[in-house]
Amino acid sequence: MSDDLHESLRDNVRVLGDSLGHTIADDLGDAFVDKIETIRAYAKRGRQGDVAAQRELIEYLRGLPDHDLLPVTRAFNQFLNLANIAEQHYRARFRRVEDYKPGSQPVLGELLGRIRESGHSPRSIVETLAGMRVELVLTAHPTEVIRRTLIQKYDAIDECLTLMESAADYPEKGSRAHARLDELISQAWHTDEIRHERPTPVDEAKWGFAVIENSLWEAVPNFHRDLDNLLLETAGERLPLDAAPLRFASWMGGDRDGNPNVTAKVTREVLLLGRWMAADLYLRDLEQLKGELSMWKANSALKAEVGDEAEPYRALLKRLISRVEATRDWAQATLDGEKYDGGPIIETRDQLYAPLLACYRSLCDVGLDTIANGVLLDTLRRIAVFGVTLAKLDVRQEAGRHALVFDELSDYLGLGHYREWDEQKRQDFLLSELESPRPLIPRRWECSTETREVIDTFRVIANEHREALGTYIISMAGQPSDVLAVALLMKEIGGDVRLPIAPLFETLDDLDNAGSAIDRLLSLPGYRRLAGDRQEVMIGYSDSAKDAGQLAAAWAQYRAQETLVEICDRHRVDLTLFHGRGGTVGRGGGPAHAAILSQPPGSVNGSLRVTEQGEMIRFKFGQPDIALRSMEIYASAVLEATLLPPPSPQPEWRQEMDRLAGIAHGAYVGVVRENPDFVPYFRAVTPEEALGRLPLGSRPAKRRQEGGVESLRAIPWIFAWTQIRLMLPAWLGSGEAFATRLEEENGLQRLQEMRQHWPFFGTYLDMLEMLLAKADIEIAAYYEHRLVDEPSLKALGQQLRDRLMRLHGGLLQILDQQELLEGTPLIRQAIEVRNPYIDPLHGLQAELLQRNRDADGAISPALSRALMVTMAGIAAGLRNTG
Repeated sequence: MSDDLHESLRDNVRVLGDSLGHTIADDLGDAFVDKIETIRAYAKRGRQGDVAAQRELIEYLRGLPDHDLLPVTRAFNQFLNLANIAEQHYRARFRRVEDYKPGSQPVLGELLGRIRESGHSPRSIVETLAGMRVELVLTAHPTEVIRRTLIQKYDAIDECLTLMESAADYPEKGSRAHARLDELISQAWHTDEIRHERPTPVDEAKWGFAVIENSLWEAVPNFHRDLDNLLLETAGERLPLDAAPLRFASWMGGDRDGNPNVTAKVTREVLLLGRWMAADLYLRDLEQLKGELSMWKANSALKAEVGDEAEPYRALLKRLISRVEATRDWAQATLDGEKYDGGPIIETRDQLYAPLLACYRSLCDVGLDTIANGVLLDTLRRIAVFGVTLAKLDVRQEAGRHALVFDELSDYLGLGHYREWDEQKRQDFLLSELESPRPLIPRRWECSTETREVIDTFRVIANEHREALGTYIISMAGQPSDVLAVALLMKEIGGDVRLPIAPLFETLDDLDNAGSAIDRLLSLPGYRRLAGDRQEVMIGYSDSAKDAGQLAAAWAQYRAQETLVEICDRHRVDLTLFHGRGGTVGRGGGPAHAAILSQPPGSVNGSLRVTEQGEMIRFKFGQPDIALRSMEIYASAVLEATLLPPPSPQPEWRQEMDRLAGIAHGAYVGVVRENPDFVPYFRAVTPEEALGRLPLGSRPAKRRQEGGVESLRAIPWIFAWTQIRLMLPAWLGSGEAFATRLEEENGLQRLQEMRQHWPFFGTYLDMLEMLLAKADIEIAAYYEHRLVDEPSLKALGQQLRDRLMRLHGGLLQILDQQELLEGTPLIRQAIEVRNPYIDPLHGLQAELLQRNRDADGAISPALSRALMVTMAGIAAGLRNTG
């Protein structure tokens, strides 16, 4: 490890590594630990440029007997997960910024000072925060490779590190914490890290609720306390009691796009689970409040509410507790399929909030402000954020499924075939039916199973309280009729519950046409009467990058947002942009603060929705201190983007991006779509086929089981390339674009000017730099050496690696650096520390893939599990995998 790596982080990595070593020695003996050390030593020397050591590492790994392969992969996988724990702990303890670049992300206090200096009044700051609508949407995209049972052990290990660090004056406490640490690491070693079955959508939802219970429940009131203290210093007032700048939504159990496992029944069950969990968590709060609010002084309003009671607050809380207990009983009975015959339940946020607000006002009125602003205020803040469902559930479905409903229906009614109509005829039909008072769908219509499932989903929406639901997202949307179809289904089946409808523009063509589609939609009086003056639009990152290449997609996303902002301003409609980002650069990932500030000016106007997926939920929100920091990052970024928006790009920068994107798109398509060797190469060199058997998430790896790359979901597409360290989806095409420009007069000067003065371009280069630092052409070449036989495929592999090297050189030239990540040394060191532990997993994975192919997929269960563990370990080592 590098000498300048922070001593605390280095010490914790050593403590965890030593404990793991002792655990493995106890289980498998000192001789096996010696094997692990030999492998690590070869890998470390290989990373230092020792070519002989690189060769010896591969020979040693290939010579391992079958019975050693699984424990060896497990040992390196476990170490990488422990290294992640140490790094997460370091970030939480020292509140390190997201990308470890000193000063790159101001804390809220410093930001509020800058906003004041820019001329904004304290009142405008409070009003902006109070009106802020930021929703972080937790999704179950299948890149969280670690089982929930292990995550719980890892969280407990983190707590042990905290106890050990705080026990300097109490050595006996430190000893107990160290013993507990050894116990937990032993538990983790003796726990199967690979699920034997895919999680169900309900399992995924339970995991999401667990993040709220174990982390966000504590982090949310702490965030608001910190924010209140800053506002008291800056503006002399707290955030309004009912304000919630940040809220949470979920796709877990609602995202049915391409996932046949998410049914109407599943969605209903997940909604009930949210109600049960919310009631259970609030009961804990209310019991604490009942114990603490023993005061007798109360205002007249509270006395009138509870009558002649010696302890009025407790009297009111007892009533509320009884109703919340009834709510939990109702949810449990309904989940069990039983009839509920208990007392009245809590249906809405206000039914829970109003009694506690009465207590708060009473305490303030009688001079007990200190008590009012304690745990009672914490509970009020939780209710404002979590409501009575913990997270609003979005519903997502593909546009074609709605079109199929109306195609069947129009045929049944003798009107022809909806899917054969042109866009204008579809719009006329849908708008006419939206205005019609008569029902369109016959009561006893016998439709197909697919159509029945869509209708049943809208029935679930109809039977839910509006507060439980978020947005209805239409994937693969392209036309106004896609939105009108959902609006009509809501009218026909959804009753009084009308959700915001967000078209999701995913492909390059859809992004380019997003503005005109929304313009036509908002121009329809029938739609405006329905939707009012708000419109939500989702921008797709993963599929657009897979379709067009990262550079072209990023510029298309930027242009689409600019156009949508202009159109919604013209129509006097409040626009909320929903960013479908993932954890990787190839899916629009990267530090949230930089990403938000790189959006077009005006696109983040106090409102924002963004997906948080897979393992990034755990990295950002899995522990209270980390969650607190992540919430602060989002709040400060949206506040800054709203009150201190980034500059608009210069006309010459736009022309530059148009050209760069065009070159990059052509180069990307030339390889991915037009080279006949590309798909065979992808299938041969990556673990894509084996990845489909890894039980990560509830959703299939492919939208369709037949077909090539186009049928593969964006997440496994990126995951597969990440496993071999080529990272192709996020950079292919960029090298040609930059190389062309660097060869021309003033090209370097223009690119450096854009990097310095345009946040969009600077952030893109930063993400590309991070990606190239994790890429490794020698590892990619080894996979090819071991797994690819065809000369034409090998030639393509060499071309791809050459392209990556040219991009590496061009990027350093633009950044004016000698090496990657010069400005973020901690990240560079973190990658360097992990590499000697990831490298053996790459060697073992390539070996196991070849053995699996030689055996026609019939390797032993132990070797199959070892292959799965290599994928999990590499994912853990590289962190943002999908």
